Amino acid sequence: MILLNATGIMLVVVAPVIVLTLASAWWYRASNKRATFRPELVYSGSIELVVWSIPAMVVMLLAGVAWIGAHDLDPAAKLNSDVAPVRIEVVSLDWKWLFIYPDLRVATVNQLVVPVGAPIAFTLTSASVMNAFFVPQLGTQIYTMPGMSTHLNLLAAHPGDYPGLSSHFSGDGFSDMHFVVHAVPASDFDSWRAQVRRGTAVLSTSAYLELTRPSKNLAPQAYADVDPTLYKYILRQAAPMAAASSEAK
Repeated sequence: MILLNATGIMLVVVAPVIVLTLASAWWYRASNKRATFRPELVYSGSIELVVWSIPAMVVMLLAGVAWIGAHDLDPAAKLNSDVAPVRIEVVSLDWKWLFIYPDLRVATVNQLVVPVGAPIAFTLTSASVMNAFFVPQLGTQIYTMPGMSTHLNLLAAHPGDYPGLSSHFSGDGFSDMHFVVHAVPASDFDSWRAQVRRGTAVLSTSAYLELTRPSKNLAPQAYADVDPTLYKYILRQAAPMAAASSEAK
């Protein structure tokens, strides 16, 4: 929308300039005896005012459109909704996606289940190299970087399966770094959570360290329990390794 608005504003200037250029060339042709030749004219305040004021106004208008649009489309901007948001922590690994639901104490790999109509508040980082999280049918992409958190708010308005992918090259397994967002009714989301909680797999420190090993085409999986502070450990990089050393002792 910003690009379309900017193009429309610029055409307001560009189109008349093209027309006036062609009209001037036609009017001041050698065969037109009615055209007035004024070699003594070296300055006109009125012409200078028009020549400089129009571009200045266009630049100010474009700046305003870009400023307002950029803030309206800010990935970190919270979505207006009466429904409480679902918090999901995203970690890009080699070459898979880890999704942690800290409030629900469950986690998944290479698949997301979200309730329809509820804002999804993503907090994202990378445990490896820089990557990019992208669900084309739901919204913009955002980068994941080691040691840093980025934020993204999305909402699935309709039930369905929305493919997600990595849109930034990150190594050998990049092309298979896909996941699916399953947008389901709230009741189905609660049922899914209950089903996952009945499982036996736990995302412990050792299980997480196993996930950090490079792998390709990893099948989707779910964890019935997860430390809600795991994301903070991953963000600090060294904490999971320290915890693993303590477990080994």
